[in-house]
Amino acid sequence: MRPLYALVLLLAWPLAEIAGFVVVGRAIGLWSTLALVVLSGLLGAFLLRQQGLHLLKKLSQESQQGHIPASSVVDGAMIVVAGILLLLPGFLTDIVGIALFIPFVRQFLWSLVGRRVVVVNSGRTGFRRPSPSSSGPSPERPGPSGKVVDLDEGDFRRDSGPNPSSPWAKDNDRET
Repeated sequence: MRPLYALVLLLAWPLAEIAGFVVVGRAIGLWSTLALVVLSGLLGAFLLRQQGLHLLKKLSQESQQGHIPASSVVDGAMIVVAGILLLLPGFLTDIVGIALFIPFVRQFLWSLVGRRVVVVNSGRTGFRRPSPSSSGPSPERPGPSGKVVDLDEGDFRRDSGPNPSSPWAKDNDRET
């Protein structure tokens, strides 16, 4: 999209939303219009949570099977955008948000945009369990076996003064 078109869309969208509020408000009344806005926000939050959890589960399964979850990532991104659009007040954003929840619409948009997108597999995903050879403690590989002493602040006392040979020791007598 050219920058000028993006600027016009950015400026025209809020005006169109305001006009939508006025038209719907005249047709059904103020309180009904406000109720629709609140209900669409609640619907967006519910669908975003439900679809988001389903997407995370699907991404995890595909990743553990070694597949590149490109279509799942695109679906998930569109679902997140749809939920955010439903959370925003406005009837035009609600229409676009509801449309993005429809799988056919997401597939159509992906067919338009997908030709310009390159999917790269880095070989690592965030959904795999760490292997026993990976660094850091895990249930399969606990941390160091040395004795751990947990002290409160008042339980610790230094028997000797600071070490004068330490580079961190303050030497007030020495001039710089």
